[in-house]
Amino acid sequence: MPRNTPLEHRLPILTIQNLKTYFFTDAGVAKAVDGLNLTLLQGESLGIVGESGCGKSMTGLSILRLVPKPFGRIVSGRILFNGSDILSISEQEMIKVRGNKISMIFQEPMTSLNPVFTIGEQISETLRFHRKLSRKEGFDRSIELLTQVGIPSPELRIKDYPSQLSGGMRQRVMIAMALACRPKIIIADEPTTALDVTIQAQILDLMQKLREETDSAIILITHDLGVIAENAQHVAVMYTGRVFEFAEVEELFNHPLHPYTLGLMESIPRVGSRKDRLNTIPGLVPSVLELPLGCKFSDRCSYSRPKCEEEEPDLLEYKPGHLVRCWKYV
Repeated sequence: MPRNTPLEHRLPILTIQNLKTYFFTDAGVAKAVDGLNLTLLQGESLGIVGESGCGKSMTGLSILRLVPKPFGRIVSGRILFNGSDILSISEQEMIKVRGNKISMIFQEPMTSLNPVFTIGEQISETLRFHRKLSRKEGFDRSIELLTQVGIPSPELRIKDYPSQLSGGMRQRVMIAMALACRPKIIIADEPTTALDVTIQAQILDLMQKLREETDSAIILITHDLGVIAENAQHVAVMYTGRVFEFAEVEELFNHPLHPYTLGLMESIPRVGSRKDRLNTIPGLVPSVLELPLGCKFSDRCSYSRPKCEEEEPDLLEYKPGHLVRCWKYV
């Protein structure tokens, strides 16, 4: 499909249907992802936003079948990649997907990069495994990738170890590794955490530029609504492993519906606005081991009523393209 095809005419490249990822512990069953439904279009940037503990990162790990074992397990659902359910293929087939067709940029590059191997060895390993390149071809391609992500003197940096690079440089290396095999989907899990705002902007600009050049789709996982506003085309607001609101990014920011979405937006400081204290959402994200009976946000919601505490609402289309999970709009 041509890269300039309008978003509304693009085909889905990833469809998640009723995904449930649970952790079975001595304390009970923790429902990290519980009945998730999402669609990612070819070449699209989809934002997933929510507080810590809402299931964002576990969604990314579930797509790649990297849920921590032995306690974690995908118990049901389907993840259709180009029409094929990747939950039904063998582990050997899945190895050919990871890093090749679907890549992930992890939250903390220092813990994701191997400290005892050079940058060049780690990037070229992916190329040698998936593309069957020779050692020299792998290193030559690694230099090209480091150049592409804006690392100066790549022929020298390729010999460095992760500890010799700054945080921004390490994140660029992670992006180079994710792009090495020109994947169809890149999952970026908090790609700018712990980076200063200047480096953060450079990393996000780089990712969007590369998305446009390669026509890859990006799932951008973050708690930062500002990052979503600038870099996503659709956005899913997650809470307790479920999507509570989904819309095009402009629609969501101009007409937020769910009280949780409103609470997130009201907690953002605004230029030119003077307040003694920022607005906050009362309470905490409930433990996935002790979820409320009805709406999972009811104990923190100013609009809560008896029905909210007794029965959980479905995710319904309030208006075309804008879905919300709230009794207020039923």
